[in-house]
Amino acid sequence: MEVEIKLRLSDAAAHRRLSTFLKPQLRRTHIQRNLFFDAAARTLAAATAALRVRLYGPDDRAPVRAVLALKRRPRLDAGVSRVEEVEEPLDPALALACADDPARLGAVDSEIIRLVAAEYGVGGDAAPFVCLGGFRNTRSVFEHKDDSKGLGLVLELDETRFDFGTSYELECETAEPDKAKEVLERLLTDAGVPYEYSRSNKFGCFMAGKLLP
Repeated sequence: MEVEIKLRLSDAAAHRRLSTFLKPQLRRTHIQRNLFFDAAARTLAAATAALRVRLYGPDDRAPVRAVLALKRRPRLDAGVSRVEEVEEPLDPALALACADDPARLGAVDSEIIRLVAAEYGVGGDAAPFVCLGGFRNTRSVFEHKDDSKGLGLVLELDETRFDFGTSYELECETAEPDKAKEVLERLLTDAGVPYEYSRSNKFGCFMAGKLLP
């Protein structure tokens, strides 16, 4: 179970302000391309599941890393996200081949692909994979320590570019969501950055074809 705090920022100005405030704690920046796969009948989406290939690197045709992930049964309440997630590394060249020929993903030697076939019947000849498309994301990763709560947190500041608009979000994976949310709220208040609890995830926005709160 992945547990994250998700706080939505109002606009690009808020994103820039927080990025500047956190700059001394910046550790790395990831350029991500996210692609989603399903059957033509959207079998996985109907079961609140998302199969994602994430490619890392600024060059679409030469990613430096790729990760296959299955996320299922998401719940998002008051800015706390809980979702069942499994991930596997994927050879970047194979990931590109599957992006070009989605049906090929069904033949990949992968526990995730076998799980999807067994539980959802997706990926074989009867329901081959299609690529739904996706979105791009720039993720800045910060290491933030809060002595008052005794927490060391890894913060992820996202700028997500959909075909229909751009969203901005601060995320933090944590085993102590109540404490972490309090730390993030105080941090944003100190930075003078307006925020709201996220009420939808990125995949939900992508599938809706519009920015959701």
